Amino acid sequence: MLVLTRKPGEKILIGDDIVITVLDARGDSVRIGIDAPRGVKIQRDEVVRAVSAANLAATQIDTAAEDRIKRSLEVLSALQSAPSSQPQPEPATPPLPNPPAEA
Repeated sequence: MLVLTRKPGEKILIGDDIVITVLDARGDSVRIGIDAPRGVKIQRDEVVRAVSAANLAATQIDTAAEDRIKRSLEVLSALQSAPSSQPQPEPATPPLPNPPAEA
């Protein structure tokens, strides 16, 4: 790792097309600006780590939730297959066609 000391306004060049500028330094934080081509990904490490952790958590199986879903589906299936206590409406009869209009 290259360690550099820079003052506000000073720049660091990476290759031919990336420029890092120190904008401000206060206490224990530093504001920087980064000029890079549009195709270069610039991401904060803590955001990348949080997204990776969330993606990993999303792939983990929650067996309790899986069991709740299975029970809900079984109840729904039983309700759908049970005979209904309410009378079913009779199918509507199609309307009779209108007689042709006289010319």
